[in-house]
Amino acid sequence: MDTIFAQATAVGRAGVSVVRISGPLAFDVARQLVGDLPAVRHAGLRRVISPDGGFIDEAVVVCFAGPQSFTGEDVVELQLHGSIAIIRKVLSELGLFEGVRLAEAGEFTRRALENGKLDLTQVEGLADLIDAETEAQRKQALRVLSGDLGAQVDGWRRSLIRAAALLEATIDFADEDVPVDVSGEVMELLSGVEKDLKREIAGTLAGERIRSGFEVAIVGAPNVGKSTLLNRIAGREAAITSNIAGTTRDVIEVRLDLNGLPVTLLDTAGIRESDDEIEGIGVKLALKRAEQADLRVFLVEVGESPVQNPGERDIVVVAKSDLSDAAYPAISGETGAGVSQLLDVIERNLGEIASQVSVATHERHAQAMRSAEGAIEATFDLLKSDPDRYDLAAEELRSGIRKLEALVGRVDVENLLDEIFASFCLGK
Repeated sequence: MDTIFAQATAVGRAGVSVVRISGPLAFDVARQLVGDLPAVRHAGLRRVISPDGGFIDEAVVVCFAGPQSFTGEDVVELQLHGSIAIIRKVLSELGLFEGVRLAEAGEFTRRALENGKLDLTQVEGLADLIDAETEAQRKQALRVLSGDLGAQVDGWRRSLIRAAALLEATIDFADEDVPVDVSGEVMELLSGVEKDLKREIAGTLAGERIRSGFEVAIVGAPNVGKSTLLNRIAGREAAITSNIAGTTRDVIEVRLDLNGLPVTLLDTAGIRESDDEIEGIGVKLALKRAEQADLRVFLVEVGESPVQNPGERDIVVVAKSDLSDAAYPAISGETGAGVSQLLDVIERNLGEIASQVSVATHERHAQAMRSAEGAIEATFDLLKSDPDRYDLAAEELRSGIRKLEALVGRVDVENLLDEIFASFCLGK
């Protein structure tokens, strides 16, 4: 396998930049640049010298011997001054060594997967951690990266393997000294796994929302103050406001960090019947986005009803309290009165959704678990219909086991890997 290298920190000027080298030639190449290497897992200050004797920089050098490294291979990290010229020169010198090349996107992490340092769910957790912008996203990504989902999958897999083994023992050794009726234990094992799968599948939606962000739509009639409220919450002029009804035609989005929860606030077109073709398109888009949102804030005039029937977690507030001095649930986007209370209610309602989160956070996880659940249900049907079909039941369980193994990247995932690792930077 080639030895690879790349800048592991962000491109551009910085106080310190890190160049990472991984592979069988990592230590040899590093010695040719810095001389004697510090002891493994110890840092040492070294002068970086090009093969022609030119002084490049001083660097803190750290060595990790495989398999006790991120990639499972020998790894050297050069902590250099963050000059664009220095990094360019070091990378250029590394590219001159035979058997050494620039890493592809995500290749360090891919080698960690291939060398058993991470499973596929942990790889996804690492990508989510790098992309995390809020506290809730950080905590969720760390749970996945720590291997919680992989540990769950291992437990389910062991139970399904045990159930399949019992069925196969009944088939292959019916005349030997083994239990003839194993259906009771098999049913118990399958019921436990199925219950866990249902719980995790149900919590995947919350995990997806924390990862990608909740959507909150502000909905109401034209000129009720939706854009003014959006601007007040955003703290800037994100949307055009006007006394002319129907000013907002498209959906305007503002991203927020609401006490750790990632939220995208949607300002939608005013809901009304209109002969204006463009406004009509905006109203249709507003209704569609509002329906898809996780939560809706309905703004109404005093004495008016919401333009749609609110859902269980939706919020109804009275607009323009600056004209009436009414208390919350009356609010004013103009003065900010009641807005903090509204945000508290939004946070509480979204927090209820977030509290249902499981350790599965991607739709891919849910699909694999649904497939495994389907295999278990098919096994139940076979066991209940005819004991002579135990061989078919065992095959269904093997199918379920393969789906779970694909979830953590053990089988049948080659077509996924290029897509997943393409989202990583070169140094990761």
